[in-house]
Parts: sequence; C-alpha cells; structure tokens
Amino acid sequence: MSRYLAPALVAAPADLVFYSIDNAEPLIANPQDVCPSPPVGFSERFIHSEIYKAYPSITSVIHSHALPVIPFSISPRPLAACFHMAGFLGTGVPVWDFADAYADSNQQDMLVRNAKLGASLTKSLRGEIPSAKHSNPAKRLLMRGHGMVVVAQSIEMCVLCAIYTVQNAEILQTARGLGEEVKVLSEREVTDTRNTTAKGAVKPWPLWVREVEIASEIYRNLA
Repeated sequence: MSRYLAPALVAAPADLVFYSIDNAEPLIANPQDVCPSPPVGFSERFIHSEIYKAYPSITSVIHSHALPVIPFSISPRPLAACFHMAGFLGTGVPVWDFADAYADSNQQDMLVRNAKLGASLTKSLRGEIPSAKHSNPAKRLLMRGHGMVVVAQSIEMCVLCAIYTVQNAEILQTARGLGEEVKVLSEREVTDTRNTTAKGAVKPWPLWVREVEIASEIYRNLA
C-alpha cells in the first residue's frame, strides 16, 4: 500500500509499504538496513489485511471515500444498480455501520483502526467470492458516513467496479432529483448486465491508463 500519502501522489517504490496479511504490520525487507523502520502507513490498512485473510483468492481491494456513494450509506434508500454497467451492485449494496462493531474502549472516529473492526467489515461483504469460474465480478460494501469497499480478482476489474459504483451513485442521485419514481434494474437485468461486465475491463482499461499518463500535473513516475 502507499505510505501515509494520497495514493495519487505515489511516484516511486519508496512510496510503498509492504504489510503482513496476518497482522497488518509492516514488513522489513532487510533487517540489516541502516534505517530498517518503514515509513508511517495508513491506519485503515486493517480493511485490506482482513479481507485478504478471509479471501485468499482475492488479489485486489479498493477502499474509497468517494463522495457520491456516502449519501447512500446514511439513507434508507439503497444504492441499487440503475444502469447497464453496474449490474454487479445488485438491487442494493449492504451498509456496514461502525457503531455495530465498536467496543466502548475504541476511538470512535469512524476509521477502521484495528483487526476487530476490519474483520467485522469483512463479514458484511456480500455476494459470491469473485473468481474466474462464475460471473460475479466483485464484492462491494458501503461504510456508513465514510465511503466504500470493492473487492475483485484482478486490479483491472476492481478499478472498473469502483468507477462504475461511483457513476451509478451519481446517476441515481440525479434521477431522484427529477422528482419522479426511479426505475432501477430488475433481478434479471442485474444478472445479465453483471454477466456482461464480468467479461473484463479490456475495453475501458487502456483508456484509463492513458488518462493517467497524460495527467502529468498530478501523476508522476519516478521509478
């Protein structure tokens, strides 16, 4: 994971920290190094470690604070699939609530700061484990007042599902703002659009890579 740095600013190997899945503690590549202590990392690394621990076949986890999804984490109205690229969202994304997992002794700042909170979040992930054997491309979860988690078998598919989750939230909010009843995807449409999405990110991925390459004012590669 990136060290305590906005992920978009990662530019070199020194910006990355390797962690043990078992305890989310940083790994030291060479204990004989002059400065073996790793840089400060993210407190919410327990989200990633507990998901990888529970689902060994998973290779990619995205945790995001994307603003468009947060209203659906604090509202009784579910984040349901409403356009053809978001069938993996189903008829409603589950919401994990920090309040259900806190111990009285916990710092209740709505951050996943320990393994117990990470394990509680992981148990709330719904859907089949993403794999090449079936058509479910991702597991997904909203975090109350905080953001979202997307889990997939590949980096490309995880990014695809994260992007389309945010776009679906934006579309749904815009449609509801029109003041009429919104028609979301039916169960059959959810299944069939999910099957199509599961075929991969072959088409959009090169475009997203190119967008990063030309956004030189933000993204740098110093490796």
